[in-house]
Amino acid sequence: MDESEKIYDVLILGGGPAGLTAAIYAARAKLRTLVIERETIGGALFNIKDLVNYPGILPGETGAEFSGRIAAQAWSFGAEKALGDVISAQLEGEVKKVICAGGAYEGKTVIIATGNAKGIKDSQKLAGEDEYVGRGVSYCAICDGPFFSGLDVFVKGGGDRALEESLYLSKIARSVTIINAKDSFRAEKKLIGLVSDSKNISYIMDTEIIETGGGDLLTRVVTKDVKTGETNTVTASGGENFGVFILDGSGQKAGFFNDLLETEDGYIITDEDMRASVPGVFAAGDVRKKTYRQAVLATADGATAALFAGRYIMEAKKANG
Repeated sequence: MDESEKIYDVLILGGGPAGLTAAIYAARAKLRTLVIERETIGGALFNIKDLVNYPGILPGETGAEFSGRIAAQAWSFGAEKALGDVISAQLEGEVKKVICAGGAYEGKTVIIATGNAKGIKDSQKLAGEDEYVGRGVSYCAICDGPFFSGLDVFVKGGGDRALEESLYLSKIARSVTIINAKDSFRAEKKLIGLVSDSKNISYIMDTEIIETGGGDLLTRVVTKDVKTGETNTVTASGGENFGVFILDGSGQKAGFFNDLLETEDGYIITDEDMRASVPGVFAAGDVRKKTYRQAVLATADGATAALFAGRYIMEAKKANG
């Protein structure tokens, strides 16, 4: 049988902390497990240079090193891996099918752990964004905010999450500037009021960040007025750097799953057991509708998804005699 024609017990889409943890739990339970990753095993965690807020992390360990240890653990239990971009899926029925550019894979269950920021299309990214991830560009204020203590930061977005994390950053950074492409915020009135009352939060409407740049660290951003097309370059104070937090939802990665599963704002809706709206399909990590997006929470999601995927397979087996 061709490798792509196996029927796996668990197909895991995404090789970040959620997907790799799911692989550990599934493979250790003797379930035939395949992890499909489109880019780099480790996901967004791979780009973190100094991982400090994960329990048990080794001093000075990078995200790449840490995710490598998680992956090695998954492979040691027998989980398999495949590189490929998932382009479509058939999720209904007892056997699910995931179609990649390099082949198709079948499984009794699917765990979607495709993350968040990795879903941004190249055409939607800021110029220089990839180059400065981990060096000034971030997708999580709670994760990376402390690195910008006493510095100036920019927040790209105008929804609830952007305002919530701007308030968090205002306690750490010297100043927070919200860059919103719309003419008004799309957030709860309470959040808008808190932001307006903050002494070190300002905002610029009808404007978008189009470019990030600098040297080793981010020291320059270019903004554009969406109505006039006028651009403006902002540079950090002498010898300093600053941060740009992309919190406008542009990284949501439900993608074509929006048409196959119940979603909200581009995120997959699950119950507390990570079950999505189609039986046998689960979601874990940043792709799931949730309040906080942290690596430690993603691993918890992955473990939960794998445990309940195993239960689903066992119950289906009993039902079929």
